[in-house]
Formats: sequence, structure tokens, C-alpha cells
Amino acid sequence: MMKKLYIIAAAVAAALLGTVAASAQETGKTVSEGYEYVDSVVYVPTASVDTSLVGRNIFNDVTVHQSKAVEDAMRNHLSRNRNRIISGYRVRIYFDNGQNSRGGSEAVLKSFQSRYPGYAAYRNYVNPYFKVTVGDFRTRSEAMQLLQSIKYEFPSAFIVKENINYPVADKAHAYDVDTVKVLRKVAAPDYFNL
Repeated sequence: MMKKLYIIAAAVAAALLGTVAASAQETGKTVSEGYEYVDSVVYVPTASVDTSLVGRNIFNDVTVHQSKAVEDAMRNHLSRNRNRIISGYRVRIYFDNGQNSRGGSEAVLKSFQSRYPGYAAYRNYVNPYFKVTVGDFRTRSEAMQLLQSIKYEFPSAFIVKENINYPVADKAHAYDVDTVKVLRKVAAPDYFNL
């Protein structure tokens, strides 16, 4: 029985070492004993606007037959409205001024971001309240859709009118999903419960 246990333990150890070695070869990095590289999913927010023309002067790339006044008016409009804000709606999921409200707001923010990675979340402090608001919606009905989907997890949530960031252009693809290699400690095998 003891010999069989040693053979099983050796097989498990060889399999674990093979996995670590294969992971190290994939990343090209050496791995300390007891650690391995594993794939982890990350959510990256997509750009809220098309960035293909940022920093480019479209008037140089295209031949446009128009008066100089139109080009000047376009430049003036863009320069005046660079920092323009937009009024819209968000859903407030946390609002408290208690003794533990700072930690509570951080916990609610992290919880929401892990469950709903496609929505922007904001945490701020306006004396004496810590607040967590989520989403950037142009209309109240869009905010209401989010409120209806999260009301069981955040029963005290409500809609607020605020200045918002420009919403993402493609709501169906608000974030990109990618994988990265993360170094993780290998769990010790349990030789006695095989």
C-alpha cells in the first residue's frame, strides 16, 4: 500500500512539474518552485469614440471645395467644445455617511465592477457622503434598464441626473475580453486523499 502511494505521489508531482515547465516555456520566463502561470480573463473597456481620426487633420486627406469660412468655423467649433460636458443619468448604488462608509463604498464598487464589467463605475466623496454611481446614460429609460437588472443585488439603488462621460458608441461591445498570464501559487497535492 505504501509503495502504491509513493508511485501515485510521484506521478502527481511529475504532472505538476510538467505543467509548470510548459507554462514557463509558453511565457519564456523562469518560474519559481511552487508557482505556475495560468490564464486569467481581463475586461478592457472599449474606446467611447472612434479614435482612428484623433490627431489627424481631415482637411489634408480629403479634397473639399468650400470657402475658407467653413473650415474656420469647424475649427472654432471644435476648439470651443473640447471640454464640453453632457448631462445624463447614472444609477446610484451606494450612498452613506456612516463610520464605515469609506470601506463600504470600496467594497460595493469592487463588487459591481466584478459582476458588471461592461459599465463604468464611479466612487466619490461629497462631504459627508461616500457615493458610488454606475453607468453613463443619455436617457432615463436606459438608466432604468440597468436599475431593473441590478435591483435585487443593490436594493437601495436609484437613478440620479448627473454630468456624464460620453457613452460608448457600441453598446453591444462595451468592453473587450482578453486573457493574460498570471503567476499563481500551486496548491499542494493532498497525498492521503487520492
